[in-house]
Amino acid sequence: MSSGGTAGGAYDFCVLGGGIVGVATAHRLLTRFPGATLVLVEKEPALGAHQTGHNSGVIHSGIYYPPDSLKARLCRAGASWTKEFAAANDIPFRECGKLLVATDSGELERMRALYDRSVTNGVDVEAIDAAELRRREPRIAGAGALFVPATGIIDYARVAAVLADQVVAMGGEVRLATPIEAISESDTAVTISGPTGTIAARTLVVCAGLQADRMARKAGIRTDFRIVPFRGEYYRLPAERADLVRTLIYPVPDPALPFLGVHLSPTIDGDLTVGPNAVLGLAREGYPKGSVNARDAADVLRFRGFHRLARAHVRTGARELRNSLFKRGYLAECRRYCPELTATDLLPHRAGIRAQAVLGDGSLVHDFLIERTPRSIHVLNAPSPAATSAMPIAEYLVDQL
Repeated sequence: MSSGGTAGGAYDFCVLGGGIVGVATAHRLLTRFPGATLVLVEKEPALGAHQTGHNSGVIHSGIYYPPDSLKARLCRAGASWTKEFAAANDIPFRECGKLLVATDSGELERMRALYDRSVTNGVDVEAIDAAELRRREPRIAGAGALFVPATGIIDYARVAAVLADQVVAMGGEVRLATPIEAISESDTAVTISGPTGTIAARTLVVCAGLQADRMARKAGIRTDFRIVPFRGEYYRLPAERADLVRTLIYPVPDPALPFLGVHLSPTIDGDLTVGPNAVLGLAREGYPKGSVNARDAADVLRFRGFHRLARAHVRTGARELRNSLFKRGYLAECRRYCPELTATDLLPHRAGIRAQAVLGDGSLVHDFLIERTPRSIHVLNAPSPAATSAMPIAEYLVDQL
């Protein structure tokens, strides 16, 4: 999947990473700089092989994030862009809306605070009581809920594929199965190299997701963080139960954690999934349950920030691990808002892995994190809602360049 090369040796731009953020960045660079030479480099044999292709496909609205954060600003813009791009390119999507369900008085309090934040963020939201919740979703129980009508569903891997086709049509080159082992920077160019050869570019943009910290270190960026992989394990409901709900059903999230909790998610291909939980992964790219990669595990277990994080969240970690090991624990999380679900309803489904940056003091990086050198810019933390926000992130990166 490629288009041409460069006549003068170095490309104008090299984008490292073929997830949706990397592909969107390549697309935006060629839109802003028509005629520029660009190569997009991906180590896997296909684009969108990791976070882009292993998520619940939700078009987020931006309701959760602090008003002054990049996530809040870029997610709102990204939701609009995603829907417009999908409509213009015949990519199926559906604006099904989302209900955030409070199941007790404590969650009702958090729900009210979330309502206030959503108003500040400019997100259209409606607070409803238990009776109205039951009327709209008869199978869902709760003390109240927030309804976010703009939330939708889509297949982000398909969005990335269409973007990549357009990158090639604009003259860009896409190189797959091209792992990178070294990055070096001079006054005039950045050179990346690996088993398949060497590529030089005047500017490098790194969108490496699960490998972001490693690529940053190769480039000489000193960072006191590690990417800690959190496995998000999903179940799928039987086909005859796929119409259980019409909207996305989420719990009210714990503001101390970056995870949104186990939710019911209709998918654009007609399934209804349940998940994800969030358990420590011992392999950054190992999706089958029980996957272990010695290097990845050592990176986490030797990192002081992980030990501090683990001590601060012992109870949460133990609960997530229990739910991973025992289906009934996972089921109990779902039954808090959907009491009719049974263990036989939970069928196996593919897992995802979230690339979460953790600092040396044990704190989680909640916002998008971006650093740069004179000739490169690195996206160091871009978990959810990065897929929704892909093009505004790309705009932000190009502006930084």
